[in-house]
Amino acid sequence: MFSLKQNPPVQRLRGSLPKIGIRPVIDGRRKGVREALEDQTMNMAKSAAEFLSGNLRHSNGLPVECIIADSCIGGVAEAADCAEKFQREGVGVSLTVTPAWCYGTEVMDTDPFIPKAVWGFNGTERPGAVYLAAALAGYTQKGLPTFGIYGRDVQDADDTSIPKDVQEKLLLFTKAGLAVAEMRGKSYLSMGSVSMGIAGSMVDDHLFSDFFGMRNETVDMTEFIRRMEEGIYDPNEFEIALKWVKVNCPEGEDTNPEDKQSSRERKDEEWEIVVKMALIARDLMVGNPALEKLGWGEEALGHNAIASGFQGQRQWTDHWPNGDFLEAILNSSFDWNGIRQPYIVATENDALNGVAMLFGHLLTDTAQIFSDVRTYWSPTAVKRVTGHQLMGRAENGIIHLINSGPTALDGTGEQSIDGMPAIKPFWEITPEEVDHCLKATKWCQAELECFRGGGYSTQFLTKGDMPVTMSRINLVKDLGPVLQIAEGYTVDLPADVHEKLNRRTSPTWPTTWFAPNLTGQGAFSNVYSVMANWGANHGAISFGHIGDKLITLAAILRIPVNMHNVSEDRIFRPSAWNAFGTENLEGADYRACQNYGPLYGMK
Repeated sequence: MFSLKQNPPVQRLRGSLPKIGIRPVIDGRRKGVREALEDQTMNMAKSAAEFLSGNLRHSNGLPVECIIADSCIGGVAEAADCAEKFQREGVGVSLTVTPAWCYGTEVMDTDPFIPKAVWGFNGTERPGAVYLAAALAGYTQKGLPTFGIYGRDVQDADDTSIPKDVQEKLLLFTKAGLAVAEMRGKSYLSMGSVSMGIAGSMVDDHLFSDFFGMRNETVDMTEFIRRMEEGIYDPNEFEIALKWVKVNCPEGEDTNPEDKQSSRERKDEEWEIVVKMALIARDLMVGNPALEKLGWGEEALGHNAIASGFQGQRQWTDHWPNGDFLEAILNSSFDWNGIRQPYIVATENDALNGVAMLFGHLLTDTAQIFSDVRTYWSPTAVKRVTGHQLMGRAENGIIHLINSGPTALDGTGEQSIDGMPAIKPFWEITPEEVDHCLKATKWCQAELECFRGGGYSTQFLTKGDMPVTMSRINLVKDLGPVLQIAEGYTVDLPADVHEKLNRRTSPTWPTTWFAPNLTGQGAFSNVYSVMANWGANHGAISFGHIGDKLITLAAILRIPVNMHNVSEDRIFRPSAWNAFGTENLEGADYRACQNYGPLYGMK
């Protein structure tokens, strides 16, 4: 094995990292009232800043910076000073804090594009909660959806601690707000175009611009041929990468008929091609200063892509090796250069699933799994085929998640938290865990009847007992985007049972056995109904039960959630959503999103 280094966090995309702006607002009456509140109010802001900066990182590993207004905000003049400072400092998320009554509309944040929340201190000495209610009413009346944060239990005036329930809401809001801010101004890069008529790869420009504040970039797949033939990649890195691959990426079985199998010479050539493809795809996304030194200044810049997709099938894969290696290795948290932030690359250029992967990455800082939602296996069917009775988490049936390409090698589950299988942020991954991920993975020759140009697909089995969340964005004509969410667990099957089930499809692809959590209602009444209600053939799988984070993010973006199994006590949306109904929360979410429209759309 090559010794892997833990790379330090870097900012590989253009533009500054968004900051959290904290606005301490105060009762503006002088000669007694304001003076008595100055220290408490500013200390509340400092406490929030210390908590957030101590508990959050950007997905690239760099620390999150908080900016506090230069003074408490007692009226419109100081609110304007704060807004100017926030604009100058690159604030992307706004948190207003106060322990007391303030003049609601005079001190509010009116930037329509910055996600915002108000934390009103729950104390009896001063009416911070009263201000919170008045402020939220003003934000709602002005069409600026805002999150309200209010502690469940009354605190004493001199209590500077942040209650646990307040901490949870602060983290939910700010992490989702940072995700929104980090997407803004970045690109989704289509490498190729529509794959096999898949609707998700018909990239919708209005979706990205209106809902995410992103731009769309496109390069034809012939750009890969040009760069390979003209040597537009770092030759030194290519040699290092190829040597690393030969040591760390062992070949698995070749399931093609013997008379159809490629020669050893052809297979070696394919390894060289797919390694070059990985280098080129990465350079297309984020650029590479090494290309400037080689005389390729334009190519060195990249497309500032926070996410991308590779079309592959069929025009490319009918002749050239498939994109499975580039997708799998880029989506992983490590390669020949060491342990680093994963990239987000969607197979078949399914941009809608790529966006869901991006959501998961920005909310958890971890690598993502891209899968076909391939098969529902009922307990009856498993018993018939294998003789095995499903038990435990799998007792109600399982969904076979499998895909040829961008299942990150992190998806093996060979990393651990407290002794349990996990997927971790790259800065927490050890070289030993990378070694385990690599050893758990085989690289199988592509099935030539589907991929005539060859290539190598990953073969591994995800460990069970990992909490995971599957999500997906779907586009509905005349409605727009909707988000689906299914929390659940990966499950283990006996080796012989897995083998029998897996051999019924492509055994050369990575498998994740998934058991969604059931609620007994609607789409989650049983496992079959989960798959029957899933809106497309793909799903993005993220480590952890993050449905609440996805719901908060979707609300900021004004994307309704049409299917989820998250309990109501975990759901956190802007207070304005209550005005659209408090009984049927799914219906209220649809009405609120329709009313406000996309975050960056022009109404």
